[in-house]
Amino acid sequence: MHFDDRLATVLRHRAGGGRAARTQYRQLLDLLGQRRHGRDESLLAAAWLRLGALGEKIPAQDRAAIVREPSSRFENPELAAHLAEDEPAVAAAALAAARLSEDDWEALIPRLPIRARGFLRLRRDLPDGANRILDRLGVSDRALPLPVAEEPLVLSQEAPDTPPEMSAERSEAVIMPFPASPVPANDAEDGPEPAQPLAEQPDARPTAIAALVERIEAFQRNRSEAKELPAGEDDGHPPLPFIELQEARGSAEQGGVVFTTDIEGRIDWADEALAPMLRYLVLQDAMEREAQQVMQRRLPLAAAKVTLEGAPRIAGEWYCDAAPRFDPLGGRFIGYAGRLRRASDPATRREEGDESDRIRQLLHELRTPVNAIQGFAEVIQQQLFGPVPHEYRALAANIAGDAARILAGFDELDRLAKLESGAREMETGESDFSAVVTGQLRQLEAILAPREAAFVARIDDGSTIALAQAEAESLSWRILAALGAALAPGEHSAISLVQTATALTLDVHLPVSLQAREDIFAAETQKPGGAGMLTPGSFGSGFALRLARAEARSAGGDLARVDDRLVLTLPLLTAQEVDSSPEGGLQEAARPGLT
Repeated sequence: MHFDDRLATVLRHRAGGGRAARTQYRQLLDLLGQRRHGRDESLLAAAWLRLGALGEKIPAQDRAAIVREPSSRFENPELAAHLAEDEPAVAAAALAAARLSEDDWEALIPRLPIRARGFLRLRRDLPDGANRILDRLGVSDRALPLPVAEEPLVLSQEAPDTPPEMSAERSEAVIMPFPASPVPANDAEDGPEPAQPLAEQPDARPTAIAALVERIEAFQRNRSEAKELPAGEDDGHPPLPFIELQEARGSAEQGGVVFTTDIEGRIDWADEALAPMLRYLVLQDAMEREAQQVMQRRLPLAAAKVTLEGAPRIAGEWYCDAAPRFDPLGGRFIGYAGRLRRASDPATRREEGDESDRIRQLLHELRTPVNAIQGFAEVIQQQLFGPVPHEYRALAANIAGDAARILAGFDELDRLAKLESGAREMETGESDFSAVVTGQLRQLEAILAPREAAFVARIDDGSTIALAQAEAESLSWRILAALGAALAPGEHSAISLVQTATALTLDVHLPVSLQAREDIFAAETQKPGGAGMLTPGSFGSGFALRLARAEARSAGGDLARVDDRLVLTLPLLTAQEVDSSPEGGLQEAARPGLT
């Protein structure tokens, strides 16, 4: 027996950000747009309330665009009646997308607001019964009727006694257009103006070219007057045709581009504004290796970096959010559906900042109970309130140690969130990175010796970078500890540190256990193994390498996998940076050497 709990599932989640609100609004429209019997009335009432609350958060144009999406199912007259009372853009989109039966239309139309009934005259597929009800209600076409054409006054210039055979040669009709408005009786002169001879009358026939020139001059004159109006004041003239489409076309890529792909990752549909430039583009070819591996595994994409080449409107950096699509009948994978958004889009930066703020707020809320647990454990272990059995003291010591490790993990998560969102940068200074790596490799020798594992190093001296000593040591240790913990017994890994004129490169051969992973920057759920007490961090080697990558990018470099090697690139300290740091020389002189 199957139960439809999709509505309860959607209502269980809270839509915090703008993107989540739009997604839930689309889901509720899809579920409420279907006519299903037997649903829980309390769930339906909660769904209508949630739909109204989301409508207050989402702009009317965005809601209208969601309603107009071809994938939406709109078969419920109650939803049509609900949206018909919304803003005109939403009401027009809802009544245009509704697919109701003739009985539903006949019951719905009298309930619609008067303003919304006019939108139905734009449809040509309404049943006959619905059209009859609209006629009885007096709902006519919204377009203005064409003006009634009047016959112009034709004056003949041929003489009364002209022979018929010569009339064709000498006949010339003068079309006298009627005035645009009648002349008031009070403004008319007392007597008629004496008629001029036909030979002295000016040419009363306006040529087509003269009329066109006059219209162009009038348009330019009105446009120049409109530019002089204060902001927000209407000049009373109608806008240019399709001007709203031209403005929307320029801002299409700012709000993101919706697309779908086939099973090979090739874009087969996109928003109309950029569809000619995006169709048939293979999305995987423009992604980084980690995102390509995610697509090969048919997993969702979240903020995957995409670099496009081509027309100026699509060239550059984008972020891709997409989900795999599967055939509802056979479950076969049929492609991806998602959205591309500009990396420089303010909305993108705002969403990333909001996500980082939520993570930091969550970590702050988690630290409070962990700190309390650690504090009570230390009170018991130290017998501050009285004697405690040694067994309980041992348990309290273990609890305090676990709490300390949890807090250390929270610190790493907070550091990663701040670095990836740009809320924090690496502390600048001056440090010899070659000396840091050499000293830490010497420490690892003693730890890896019992397992007969080792790093085979080739280090160039004098690689000075613009990082504080503590930051350089932290970055180097994350990489070396993560790789050292993954070394198998008896395994040796080659490591080299070379420098060019502007940058240094740390190149490490990946251990065999990491070579088999598709994404070496993914966090691990199991407890990481290692040699002795060597551990890369609370969340395993994948998270440690991801944090090291964020630190390297914050310092102006990068950490990436190249085949079976891990390559760290950092810019060298320049003479200008040394001169701009007044404390650089003092810090270098006071820094203790590595042993």
